[in-house]
Amino acid sequence: MALAVGLFIFVRTFGVEAFKIPTGSMESTLLVGDFLLVNKAAFGARIPFTGVHLPALADPERGAVVVFTPPHDPSKHYVKRLVGIPGDTLEMRDKVLYRNGFEVREPYVQHRDRRRDTVHPDMRWQSNHLVASTRHRYQPTRDNWGPLVVPHGQFFVLGDNRDNSEDSRYWGFVPRGALTGRPWIVYFSYDSKGRGPVGWWQGVRWSRMGHAIR
Repeated sequence: MALAVGLFIFVRTFGVEAFKIPTGSMESTLLVGDFLLVNKAAFGARIPFTGVHLPALADPERGAVVVFTPPHDPSKHYVKRLVGIPGDTLEMRDKVLYRNGFEVREPYVQHRDRRRDTVHPDMRWQSNHLVASTRHRYQPTRDNWGPLVVPHGQFFVLGDNRDNSEDSRYWGFVPRGALTGRPWIVYFSYDSKGRGPVGWWQGVRWSRMGHAIR
């Protein structure tokens, strides 16, 4: 029994961990009620009670869906898409993302909000990372911001549900050490609103089970 418990703790700490999607910021790539298996070894699992990380299996890459602890609340775990690595210059114009001067093709992104775009006070932090040619009076909005440069050791993440996502636009870059894993597969999915009179299983999204996350 002790061996089984020890093995479970080891795998959960350094290998694979379950994660539940609580919000709609990644729709329709990930849905509220999706349960994911996350590969914690991908970016180097952290040894408990230390700041030490094991060697990473791969470097974080643009376009990957990642799990991380956000800089403004390290007690939580978020899942977003990584769109900028150190040295990248990022800009958004009328909801379209540009990286290093080129439009980024994002077939997974959705836009649902057609309300007027307004200046957002939480985006003022970006002023410290703007390129030199940026106009003096900087007024970033949800759909129009930058260009800004991603610093060394930092990453920029956005939600696929671009009009309804709390992400790097508002609270800043994600440090390399805050990346905790890469989602691998949806092993279970449940829509609480889909529960019917017959039973709870009517809310199960059977078609999403085994869905690979890209």
